[in-house]
Amino acid sequence: MRGRARSGLRALALLACLASPPAARAQDNFELHSIIALRGRTRETDGVLPTERALHETLEVTHGFTSWFETGFYLFTSLQPDGWQWVGDHIRPRVRVPAGWRWPVGVSLSTEFGYQQRQFSTDTWTLEIRPIVDQQLGRWYWSFNPTVDRSFEGASERQGFGFSPNFKVSYDITPTVSAGLEYYGALGPLSGFDPVERQQHQLFPVVDLNLGPRWEFNFGVGFGLTRSTDPLIVKLILGYRFGGPEASPDGYR
Repeated sequence: MRGRARSGLRALALLACLASPPAARAQDNFELHSIIALRGRTRETDGVLPTERALHETLEVTHGFTSWFETGFYLFTSLQPDGWQWVGDHIRPRVRVPAGWRWPVGVSLSTEFGYQQRQFSTDTWTLEIRPIVDQQLGRWYWSFNPTVDRSFEGASERQGFGFSPNFKVSYDITPTVSAGLEYYGALGPLSGFDPVERQQHQLFPVVDLNLGPRWEFNFGVGFGLTRSTDPLIVKLILGYRFGGPEASPDGYR
């Protein structure tokens, strides 16, 4: 039961973290995250609705207050057989090491807190702390997020913090097209990881398009590597940054 509870917490968190921008940006930003499980759970589990063929749309609106601090707001929705439903809302402040410090890698830290309805997650109030380290090396790019998360209300609230690492590596094929691989995992509580079959592990071959300094495009197809993970997921992220041409990201990506 412990593994299923933690999986419920992480499954909802994936709606926000898939292809999350690597570093805080000093401008306003709008993103639409579209995620659908082409193959997933077909039955209600622990009071959580099936995932197969359910379309999840997440609206993210971010405001950059300074060159090193931003706050993002998430609105989660889901298209179910009986129509659109509100899933929940999250808030995410994030700070970063200014590019002017000229560190060899980009470093930032985000804290995300929010609510989601019980029929979409076994945990309703959750917190995520996500360090982000990334670097551009010529045409190569990598990013690592050793994320910890916990529940304050729900099936996982007594488990403490769980470990959910994320990793990305990509290569610029052309100035416009990058191909890469993204990994998302949920290993279980820090006090003792779940058995491997109860953990969540996903791999996404992805394509990123450089459509200009204001636009963001990310498309990927994800494959679940354990029985606790949805076997096949498709995701699309479209983003737009407001402001003048000078408002392009000043980080490493």
